[in-house]
Amino acid sequence: MGDRKQPLIIIAGPTASGKTSLSIEVAKEINGEIISADSMQIYKYMNIGTAKISKSEMDGIKHYLVDEIFPDESFSVSDFQSKAIKYIDLIQEKGRLPIIVGGTGLYINSLVYDLDFTQAVSNWELRDEYLEKAKKYGNQYIYAELRKLDLESANRIHVNDTKRIIRALEIYYETGKPMSNFYKDFRKENDIYNIIFIGLTMDRDKLYERINKRVDTMIELGLIEEVKSLLSMGYTEDLVSMQGLGYKEIIEYLKGNYSLDESIDILKRDSRRYAKRQLTWFRREKGIEWVNTQEFENRVILTDYVVNIIKKKL
Repeated sequence: MGDRKQPLIIIAGPTASGKTSLSIEVAKEINGEIISADSMQIYKYMNIGTAKISKSEMDGIKHYLVDEIFPDESFSVSDFQSKAIKYIDLIQEKGRLPIIVGGTGLYINSLVYDLDFTQAVSNWELRDEYLEKAKKYGNQYIYAELRKLDLESANRIHVNDTKRIIRALEIYYETGKPMSNFYKDFRKENDIYNIIFIGLTMDRDKLYERINKRVDTMIELGLIEEVKSLLSMGYTEDLVSMQGLGYKEIIEYLKGNYSLDESIDILKRDSRRYAKRQLTWFRREKGIEWVNTQEFENRVILTDYVVNIIKKKL
């Protein structure tokens, strides 16, 4: 093999596009193990609302970065990057192929590009000062400041994510440049890996129909009970995890702000919007082999097609 780079397979795509089941079949064919690039499946106890893969669905294929942290623990892109790199090496050492599977664009980019999070500046006094402000005046206050200084980062960060709002402000005041600038400068391609990037797509109406059906299934499987149970365990609604799709909508229902039907409709609508944003995000990436899953008669033919793309590029 002329290429000395480590092979790294990525299977990405919008929510409900069939990444999970396809990745299992592909892993069986190429002796692979799977690292999840999903910012919600990392949390323990959050199974139904994240459409988390079950032990039986794994079908003997080892998975990493699923069920690794508690819902009140913070987990950044930088944390994902360092853990994923560790697992990629571990899988390689076993003589297997690492397959990254998921739809969280920033997580995937942290491996595709040479994103260096380690040399970012830190100013603890500034951090404490903003924590105090957030406690005193609420998150809206510091978020409003970020919007003035770095709108692009503010649009990417949730108003309840105190830690990341403060981080963005800290970078701005320490470097004089918005954090979003660093993300732009970071887009230098990673030269450690031979990346084989598969993107799953399908007709938009078909995808939306699958998303709507998936939400109905989540409700049938007991999403409401799952949210109640998380709240009773002391996981509060202001946590980043509890602001995730599928959780915040049910919390609003439980608080009496929406009827159940309204909550379900909002969850379907927001999931469709999320899928649209994911597609826009991935479409910007060059080097993705797009696979329209609808063009294949069955899973076996689809799996063979994807396995062939991978084998040609290894």
